[in-house]
Amino acid sequence: MPKCRPGKPPKSLPDLLREYNLPPGLFPQNITCYEFTESNAKLIVYLPSPCEVSFKDSSVIRYATRVKAILLRGKLTGIEGMKTKVVVWVKVTCVALESSKSDKVWITAGVKKSRPKDAYITPRDSVRVEEF
Repeated sequence: MPKCRPGKPPKSLPDLLREYNLPPGLFPQNITCYEFTESNAKLIVYLPSPCEVSFKDSSVIRYATRVKAILLRGKLTGIEGMKTKVVVWVKVTCVALESSKSDKVWITAGVKKSRPKDAYITPRDSVRVEEF
């Protein structure tokens, strides 16, 4: 079970991502909760089950029940618990924007690939999968 503290975090995860210049729809709608420690920039997102989301640009991202990352301005780095399909499933290690004005999101999963930022604007419904 998630270790999230009782009570809601001060802001929603999409709002937190937006504040850090990241597209608010990087995570699915159905997260259980999240923890963010500003002092070390550590973000942990909890999901009820392994799941995947298909985005508008036809990309698919799969999430474990716990996704850990370092949240910095315009960048989510050191990611654990996220994969994307590039012929086969590959671990996502970094999601970054070149600048706040950029319309591209760079997703590093073995190789660095740009995707349209607007595909990740709205948190989408996820589909439960058997395993991460």
